[in-house]
Amino acid sequence: MDVLGPGDSLVPRLPHAGTVVLRSFGKTYGLAGLRLGFAVAPPRLAASLRAALGPWAVCGPAVEIGRRALLDTTWLRDMTPMLRDAADRLDGLLRSAGFTAAGGTPLFRLASHPAAGRWFEHLAQAGILTRAFEAKPDWLRFGMPGGGAEWERLGRVLHSRCVVASWPPPA
Repeated sequence: MDVLGPGDSLVPRLPHAGTVVLRSFGKTYGLAGLRLGFAVAPPRLAASLRAALGPWAVCGPAVEIGRRALLDTTWLRDMTPMLRDAADRLDGLLRSAGFTAAGGTPLFRLASHPAAGRWFEHLAQAGILTRAFEAKPDWLRFGMPGGGAEWERLGRVLHSRCVVASWPPPA
């Protein structure tokens, strides 16, 4: 949510009875391993959650890292348009390889392709990790490449076409 517009969040529409907004912290700030998040809820529901869950231990360094990241509004302001540009670039690269955009955020893109399973394997063999979906076998989720070399490698692998050389299968 940090890199989306304020209108995309449900938080301003609280309190609605029974509504809880869960926020994962780390991915936006490049701190996915931090395992820090929070819940936003109307006061009564928040009190019920606290009572049901009990104390939730979070280590001091994680809290301090999270606090500092949230206070660095300049970094977030500067990173947001860069992530949106990267998302547009990745959408274009995926389209040029025959994928159809299916959604996502500025942190990842969801794309569909009839040979997604083959692409998943081919990309993994090239060291490019994507996420496949058992319930949606034509979908793959792509994270943003980290830098110039990663973009070039992804482009090379996507345009190798060896995966789809025999797609669709002969009738």
